[in-house]
Amino acid sequence: MDNNNTIAGWVLAGGIAALGFSILSGKYFHADKYERPETMGYVIEGVESSDGGKEEMPMSMMLAKSDVAAGEAVFKKCIACHTINEGGANGIGPNLYNSLGKRHGNVAGFAYSDALSSVEGNWNFDNMNAWLISPRKYAPGTKMTFAGLSKPEDRANVIAYMNAQGSNLPFPEPPAEEAPAEGEAVAEAEADAAATEVAEETVAADEAAAAE
Repeated sequence: MDNNNTIAGWVLAGGIAALGFSILSGKYFHADKYERPETMGYVIEGVESSDGGKEEMPMSMMLAKSDVAAGEAVFKKCIACHTINEGGANGIGPNLYNSLGKRHGNVAGFAYSDALSSVEGNWNFDNMNAWLISPRKYAPGTKMTFAGLSKPEDRANVIAYMNAQGSNLPFPEPPAEEAPAEGEAVAEAEADAAATEVAEETVAADEAAAAE
């Protein structure tokens, strides 16, 4: 009986020792490993959030840099369903000539889905951008099966091209750049003055050295 108790005691002690060693070794071998938390507490520059979200440049700024010729190339993805020439026939989708500035579901004779024709307002640059990101999200239930354009520059270029086909609406003004605060302006002026002074002293020193 005593022998059995002794053996059991040693087994228990060995198990405790093994557990302790396992915990210590785990801490040691993971001590220098960075583990990213599932939820970021705050934004770290250069690290994307888990949803890959990035603030997108306003469409007004994208349109200011848009390229109509590049937009025509992007539109080639649309020609299986749409025409865009004046008087062009409807296909799987409606003719898109002079479509910007017009109300949703404006082409006579085309059978729009209720999801799209019931959207209020006219096609402007911003909601056309939203539509091109994801037609299904813009008008849930739409018959449009196009997945969307993921690149903002592609959307800006194709919108510029569409606008050039009969609509010719003026692009919205990009937001004005904020002027530096008064304190920042003073600091910049002082820094410029200091840089000029250093440059002048350097030139004077070089001239004195050359004279010697």
